[in-house]
Amino acid sequence: MNQTSQIPDHTRKEEERARFEWDFNLSTVISSAAGDAGATVSDAIGVVEFDQSGGFLATGGIARKIRIYSTEKSLKSEEIDGERSGVRFLDHTAACEFYMCTPAKLSSLKWRPGSGSRVIGSGDYDGVVMEYDLEKRVPVFERDEHGGRRVWSVDYSHWDPIIGASGSDDGTMQMWDPRCEGGKCLASVQPNRAIRSPVCSVEFNPFGGPVVAVGCSDRRIYGYDLRGMSDPVFVLDGHQKAVTYTRFLDSQTIVSSSVDGCLMMWHTEERRVVRTYRGHVNSRRFVGLSVWSDGGLLSCGSENNQVFVYDKRWAQPIWVRGLESMGRVQCEPGFVSGVCWRQTGDGRCMLVAGGSDGVLQAFEGQRN
Repeated sequence: MNQTSQIPDHTRKEEERARFEWDFNLSTVISSAAGDAGATVSDAIGVVEFDQSGGFLATGGIARKIRIYSTEKSLKSEEIDGERSGVRFLDHTAACEFYMCTPAKLSSLKWRPGSGSRVIGSGDYDGVVMEYDLEKRVPVFERDEHGGRRVWSVDYSHWDPIIGASGSDDGTMQMWDPRCEGGKCLASVQPNRAIRSPVCSVEFNPFGGPVVAVGCSDRRIYGYDLRGMSDPVFVLDGHQKAVTYTRFLDSQTIVSSSVDGCLMMWHTEERRVVRTYRGHVNSRRFVGLSVWSDGGLLSCGSENNQVFVYDKRWAQPIWVRGLESMGRVQCEPGFVSGVCWRQTGDGRCMLVAGGSDGVLQAFEGQRN
């Protein structure tokens, strides 16, 4: 069904008047220095993730490294006499606080709540979930229960005791206790019971509700109440292709991304699409999705190497920016593969985007 036809005329007119209320400026570009062994497409960034304080950023991808950056030292623009001094161009070696090598390519990273930015969890291409102590710089937890099938997504609950969840190509979403060696399985669900559709995204409700949202390649989003996991409490069906990301915008609103080339905002209690966002290009790859709840902004990457920002109120993007080219020679065009908001302050924000060429770019935003 055409979602636009369900929107009243006055709402469509309002959407046509999308207001550009934000200014975004490039502050930092971080790439591999010329001649570096890592300065190839094999350094593609797959995920970027700020910690809860916004003080540190972690990246992971094909290079089998978790890199940690300080926001203050490496991502924010420098100021002279209160004025921005222009874009900084850094290489990963100089900008990165430190890095940790991992045994496999990484598809997901998530800072563990309550760890004081000390512990980060990862999901990898070999189907393994691991946690790393960033202070000691050693792995402290390993869970290999997805039959060697790629783990696409890892998340943690927002209450004590903390539990973890992972979604995999094996068609399951599993929840586990990170306090137990090997991660005692607390629950395992196969959202599509007819076929094992890969689970691409898992997210606990960060606003306190007992719900976990699961995005699958069967085009659907499943919501499970943690107090009873036998059946989903809601199923959201509207995308035309695999759902790659699900993010809670508030306790009853989810934003999803799909390789059908659109984002959708859903009201979970009413099981309906509130708005569909179009403009970016996404037909094959994971291009990232991040929501800034306080600012009402959504961001995603695109397969034409651009980063897009949407205001939740309007279906069309309010800001689009192509990533700076670092002159790399690639076999195919680059794309934006990961995005993340630094969710701080009122009227100010930071958006970081990672590319398939291994380049990291930070943008500082301010409301007009």
